[in-house]
Amino acid sequence: MRNRKTNATAIMLALAIATGVPAIAGAETVLRIGMTAADIPRTLGQPDQGFEGNRFTGLTMYDALTGWDLSSADKASVVIPGLATEWKVDDADKTKWIFKLRPGVTFHDGSPFNADAVVWNVEKVLKQDAPQFDASQVGVTASRMPTLASAKKIDDMTVELTTKEPDSFLPINLTNLFMASPAKWQAFYDKAEGADAKAKSQAAWTAFAKDASGTGPWKMSSFTPRERLELVKNANYWDKARVPKIDKMVLLPMPEANARTAALLSGQVDWVEAPAPDALPELKQRGFKLYANEQPHVWPWQFSRVEGSPWNDIRVRKAANLCVDREGLRDGLLAGLMVPATGTFEPGHPWRGKPTFEIKYDKAAAQKLMQEAGFGPNKKLTVKTQTSASGSGQMQPLAMNEYLQQALAECYFDVKLDVIEWNTLFTNWRRGAKDPSANGSNATNVTYAAMDPFFALVRFLQSGMAPPVSNNWGFINNPKFDELVKKARQTFDPAARDAALAELHAASVDDAAFLYVAHDVGPRAMSPKVTGVVQPKSWFIDFSPVTVAP
Repeated sequence: MRNRKTNATAIMLALAIATGVPAIAGAETVLRIGMTAADIPRTLGQPDQGFEGNRFTGLTMYDALTGWDLSSADKASVVIPGLATEWKVDDADKTKWIFKLRPGVTFHDGSPFNADAVVWNVEKVLKQDAPQFDASQVGVTASRMPTLASAKKIDDMTVELTTKEPDSFLPINLTNLFMASPAKWQAFYDKAEGADAKAKSQAAWTAFAKDASGTGPWKMSSFTPRERLELVKNANYWDKARVPKIDKMVLLPMPEANARTAALLSGQVDWVEAPAPDALPELKQRGFKLYANEQPHVWPWQFSRVEGSPWNDIRVRKAANLCVDREGLRDGLLAGLMVPATGTFEPGHPWRGKPTFEIKYDKAAAQKLMQEAGFGPNKKLTVKTQTSASGSGQMQPLAMNEYLQQALAECYFDVKLDVIEWNTLFTNWRRGAKDPSANGSNATNVTYAAMDPFFALVRFLQSGMAPPVSNNWGFINNPKFDELVKKARQTFDPAARDAALAELHAASVDDAAFLYVAHDVGPRAMSPKVTGVVQPKSWFIDFSPVTVAP
């Protein structure tokens, strides 16, 4: 009897080692997640992989001065205090902001969070002669807060941030600047080898990425690039209401939708992002849970406006927008998992405005516009779009682009697709339509967040946001857009600012600035063992309240 018991125990342990699942129920609770990313997003404090990076390796291990309220599935996610408890713009000089910091916060390595840490983290991406400056973190950070110029310590718990121009968007932008531990980095720097300070700095950041230290609710415990990242709960997290309820979270790159779904069905993972739409009936029938909620997010084609681009003709841009049956895409290919887009914001949103161009499915009107532009059944317009095979909010990019390819063919477009890896596409997004990385494409298919004015509108529409500054990939140069951006950015009264943003959005829709296709609903499928999930109206999600039954 003893031998049988011993053998059974050995088998259980062997299975546990093979699958990474604890052998004894209740000993350790583990949540295994299949991400859409092809690799683990960077872990050193400023993630790559778009907002999927922020979701999994930013907001888990790190905090920013400001954050997002992710506690409700019904209310819009708004900016709330994070490592700063309050902030205010200077009445006399609208380029200066005072931020009061949260006392008693420590990094995972035990060092204190204070004003020195804030200055250090600002300078890691803005001050090129700072020892900790890391050019590899600049692109995904500075482009998201382009007016931030400097940080200055007032006292241990107070910092002054200065912008290049008055910018009412700054507190929202700062949700993207994650606070890494200066003490932990310095320890790596002191031990690093290198020919000069720059080489030592790079070595220190490489070491830091393997043994990261932030202030977030999760701590790094194990990291294998391209394979898995294991995070454990930070029992000493400063927000006691958000101390994780499970012991460990395992993040696994699974870029192919069918592979993710198969992993969930077979029990290899407990949770997958963006399951394969055609598998939804089976998932529901077998008792898996499906979560979805409209996100502040747009799935577009972003047009090139450089000289010679076919999209410079507004008739062509409007025709493309009128030639897509979005409801058909929703109800067919995506099994209901999208909201048709008629702009960046839909009616009812304070930034919607009153556009005069109505984006809808009207093939006859689209064909007429194309004929007016000189195209028809015997003379197609060739366009080329760069897209990815997976990634972040890309939803089901290949299938969706093939749908557009077929739809637009009926309106005299000949659509070519340039399919590349998601992180490469995201990098190319910051290089612009003029860069060789565009590979001759005159449109790019990168989904974008619409949670704040800069992310939703400014970085695409303002001429000064053209590469390499930010994400005006197509080099839009419209004086009206620039005028409205300046008006909104320099308006500190919320209602007046919203009115200016609504005017800007309406102008962009009337100009058919993008091919607006869909809003994501962030579909997730998970095991019935997973409970406590709140699916907010956000690109992000809080893993802290999640529980996993044995």
